[in-house]
Amino acid sequence: MKDQLKFKLQGLDSRICLTSDMWTSVQKLGYMCVTAHYIDANFVLKKKIISFKDVKYPHTKEAIEEALSRCLTEWGIKRKLFTITLDNAANNTSAVKNLETQDHGLMLEGIDFHVRCCAHILNIIVQDGTKHIHGSIENIRDLFRHVNSSGGRMQAFNAIAANKGLPEKAGLALDIPNHWNSIFHMLVEAIKYKGVLNSYASENGEVALDAKEWADAEVICDFLKAFEEATNAVSADRKTTAHHFMHMVLCIRNALRDPQWKVNAAMMNLSISMGTKFDKYWKEVNLSNALVIATVLDPRKKEEYLNFFFEKYCEHSFDTEETVNVISKAVRLYYDLYEQQVKRSNKHSVSREARINMGSPVLGKRKLEEEFAQYKSRRRANTQPRSELDAYLDEVFIESSVGTTDVLTWWKSNAEKYPVLSAMARDFLAVPLSTASSESAFSCGGRILGDTRASLKPHALAS
Repeated sequence: MKDQLKFKLQGLDSRICLTSDMWTSVQKLGYMCVTAHYIDANFVLKKKIISFKDVKYPHTKEAIEEALSRCLTEWGIKRKLFTITLDNAANNTSAVKNLETQDHGLMLEGIDFHVRCCAHILNIIVQDGTKHIHGSIENIRDLFRHVNSSGGRMQAFNAIAANKGLPEKAGLALDIPNHWNSIFHMLVEAIKYKGVLNSYASENGEVALDAKEWADAEVICDFLKAFEEATNAVSADRKTTAHHFMHMVLCIRNALRDPQWKVNAAMMNLSISMGTKFDKYWKEVNLSNALVIATVLDPRKKEEYLNFFFEKYCEHSFDTEETVNVISKAVRLYYDLYEQQVKRSNKHSVSREARINMGSPVLGKRKLEEEFAQYKSRRRANTQPRSELDAYLDEVFIESSVGTTDVLTWWKSNAEKYPVLSAMARDFLAVPLSTASSESAFSCGGRILGDTRASLKPHALAS
């Protein structure tokens, strides 16, 4: 099975995007998971775990680079890479820089090779802000702890819930340090059981939240909902996500700048703190070209969305124009590379077909048909100087022509019309926004390598 997958990966006519993450097992061994993502000739997104191996401590940039290089060599895909998505650990960044200096056949010398995990960035941004709101939700946290502290108290809580027509709970979702979304889930549950918690507090001599505290909790919950939705969107690993990047970033930025959330000092400090961290990672100059170009390859957006996005995103109009021009140049640089690639591929296909048909009694007829097709192509090239890219960008988009159609389905149906751009789409739309695919492998690894199997050897776990 491994040999079959290796043969398939090596024979791909598209490039491969990688995700990788680290995990520490119950044996205190460090493991690296590497997942390959690609879009096949039928425009179906595929993901395959190609490595799950132990990496000796310390996990320096050299150790990470060596583990990645071994994996690429083992699978024979060194020169088929497009991007790698990693979290924001400094050693990951350094390891990727070292990889970029090697001859991996990266496009444009690897300028867009490294993609930072968006889920990790969102976590950093929100973690930086939620430290300002812990005091605002302390009473909710105390009530949850009190209810969870014994079976009798949980039973009393559930009796009140049943009287109010709400489902019983096995336990209340208390927030966990360093997991910002646990605060969101705690608030969602608290607001749902608001009446139950107030009644429980009154009956058991606990401090109930007043109207202002509940109002503050609801504001915080509504604010964090945008980040929860964004995290879920970028963590999807069974469908393309790259073309959603710019819209997601714009939604987050608007939420951080919206004055309606700044109802008190805590929320004011939260938005300022998160805004500072947001600018560190997602200022316009820090946006990944690969992800921006993926947006252009969404037929519902194209270059119009670039102008719309940067007009809202940039502080000054001249910054908007300059940034859009830089992206447009990058699109055309990539287009030129893919155009050459498609021409080489077509030339190879034609010569191969000629060899297959050699000796056929209808060879002369097929050869004439082939020559006529090439003649028509040359004539059209002379009379239609516009490139395929220009035709795509200028084509008037009709909403009903795509509607809710998946973007890959659209490219599959338009591959003959746009052969170069469809080849680009297969690579750019395969870029994962997060390392969720590699992280999910650790959940499986944790189930296999639990306390009852702690003596399992690394090679056995990898198998």
